[in-house]
Amino acid sequence: MREFIVEADGGSRGNPGPAGYGAVVSDAVTGETLAEAAEYIGIATNNVAEYRGLLAGLRAAHALDPAASVHVRMDSKLVVEQMSGRWKIKHPDMKPLATEARSVFPPDRVGYEWIPRDRNKHADRLANEAMDAGAKGQQWSPSHSRAALDTPPAVPEPSGPPGDAAAGAARARAALAEAAAPAEGAGEAPAAGSRAAGAARVGAAAPPSGQRPATPGDRHPTAPGDRHPTAPGGPRPEGARQPSTPGWSAAPDLGAPATLVLLRHGETPLTPQKRFSGSGGTDPSLSDAGREQARRVAEALARRGTVQAIVASPLARTRETAGIVAARLGLDVAIEDGLRETDFGAWEGLTFGEVRERHPEDLNAWLADPGAHPTGGGESFAETAVRIEATREKLVAAYAGRTVLLVTHVTPIKTFVRLALGAPDQALFRMELSAASLSAVAYYADGNASVRLFNDTSHLRP
Repeated sequence: MREFIVEADGGSRGNPGPAGYGAVVSDAVTGETLAEAAEYIGIATNNVAEYRGLLAGLRAAHALDPAASVHVRMDSKLVVEQMSGRWKIKHPDMKPLATEARSVFPPDRVGYEWIPRDRNKHADRLANEAMDAGAKGQQWSPSHSRAALDTPPAVPEPSGPPGDAAAGAARARAALAEAAAPAEGAGEAPAAGSRAAGAARVGAAAPPSGQRPATPGDRHPTAPGDRHPTAPGGPRPEGARQPSTPGWSAAPDLGAPATLVLLRHGETPLTPQKRFSGSGGTDPSLSDAGREQARRVAEALARRGTVQAIVASPLARTRETAGIVAARLGLDVAIEDGLRETDFGAWEGLTFGEVRERHPEDLNAWLADPGAHPTGGGESFAETAVRIEATREKLVAAYAGRTVLLVTHVTPIKTFVRLALGAPDQALFRMELSAASLSAVAYYADGNASVRLFNDTSHLRP
């Protein structure tokens, strides 16, 4: 009986976000690559993309020899454990995919093994090629693939939307790989990793207006490319690689970024009580304390003098905060529905403790799964992320090269930051965001996002 190795992978740039999968079938005896498959599948989660990759790999193996046995290797612990029957499959999007995968070959002819990600590079590169193609409005084509393991790994050009951390990191990876390459004849450079979860640059505070943080192409005295720190024009060790320009690479200046300054609204009567207050509740206005906070942040922004436009969520507390700031800065306020807070369904107006007491199972599911909804419907964090991604793309295009103040809420601000960093969904529960706090993210033309500020409340101190 012939035996195949199927290696599969999938990824999502946003989770959920633009997603794709890759799969490769090889001969278990010779190691020869027999088939490759990859596809951009639109908006999906990592897990769905991984299951789609598994299914494609099994189908490709079946097309080669339906009587063969198959050994599946994946870096997804979830898929391997679920398909091996050790973990239950609860997610409704994955159940039909798992059922379909089990039907391709008889179960006694398929085995599963978890492998580390660095041993799944071929399928991983295929998945990234599919996502890169999808970002350009295309589908993956085997004629353009460079994912085979016997060729140097391709470093994809950043092709995702501004703020896509994985796509934006590609240029940085390419520059670092170039800088770290050995002298000609000294051997091959190590393969650059793929599916970067987040190479967005993080700073503690925004730089002065008109400046931007170091990016590939900037002059930087301690850039990784300068492996032999000598004075300009000074001698370099024999055989050392002479960079064409100082810094990481010769990439051109990307110009001024679109900078989104993210302001959480001031306090409402519900804020000190830590009650759920989304877009489906009573829509409270600011309290007296909240209006004072808005005045203080307005004075701070006036001193900085960098805000050129103001956009607010349609809810009362954000419109009121934005109005106070706009009056001080002499600007108008545009309303953007995409900046509204998540709808917390039946939890609106309740404290966390009250929700745990009344709806413990729903709360546990919500904490564990970004696709879970609050009791009574509402909006999942996954749905909020899709909305924020679309809003981000719209605003970055509209305010390219400018600084715009977005007056919004806790979940949207945390989601902007999470997406910029390429952080997992659980990061939402690990951020503290105070009323009337300022955060900022800059978006560059190459797709990179730079988090410049987070939860700054210095303007509220006496």
